[in-house]
Amino acid sequence: MASKPNTVVARLVAEARERAGDATVSDVRIGLRYLGVRLNDDRCGVSYTFRADGDGACGSFRGLRPLAGRRADELLELLGSPNSIEAGVGLACVNALATAGAGDAQPGDILKHLRVGPKDRVVMIGNFAPITDGLRTRCRALEIFDRSPDPDQGVRPAEEAVAALPGCNIALITATAIINHSIDPLLDAAAGCREVALLGASTPLLPEAFASTPVTALFGVLATDPCGLLGCVSEGGGMRQFRPWIRKVHVRL
Repeated sequence: MASKPNTVVARLVAEARERAGDATVSDVRIGLRYLGVRLNDDRCGVSYTFRADGDGACGSFRGLRPLAGRRADELLELLGSPNSIEAGVGLACVNALATAGAGDAQPGDILKHLRVGPKDRVVMIGNFAPITDGLRTRCRALEIFDRSPDPDQGVRPAEEAVAALPGCNIALITATAIINHSIDPLLDAAAGCREVALLGASTPLLPEAFASTPVTALFGVLATDPCGLLGCVSEGGGMRQFRPWIRKVHVRL
């Protein structure tokens, strides 16, 4: 399950492993919308659950079992798995470990800190509906691409995003692209953009892993109450329900 060298996944695993030390996994939750990993030192991270990509009702997660009690660096290798549930567990573990180096993270969500003006063309990969109206009032054009296209709402198929990115100057990319391993071609296509931001609860706050990419900012979350957050994950909660147990932060590269 080793990752290809010099990919975003490989760099994330390497950076997270440096922060792992002897940390072990105390709890893993695989919910309907998100999954979460909590470590024995109370660090906690979440990532998105691609439920539709599971490998059958008899066992969508085919990897290591049991997960609790294992060393954190064992779970990191799951990020390279072609199984999106397994890869999500790996990313949640990366995000838990990343909290140790998140001292430079600043509060605030993307609409408060994104550098966008009336001449900008924005491409959004992943339909982040709560921020689309705010973006449209500030930019010249906004194009949205998602795995669940909606022509009536102007949401185009995700497969068309790579072709659209070279024509924009701001790219907003869902961090779930790390889970399904589409992140590298997207970043290659966004090389000419002035701003390239990764966003969503799955975003790993590890700027070192993106140092050789066009990424300019990471917009993610930090757990303030790991117990409450994992309980919400278990009950099928998403970002809106996470609010009492997280804070939104960003890191500028």
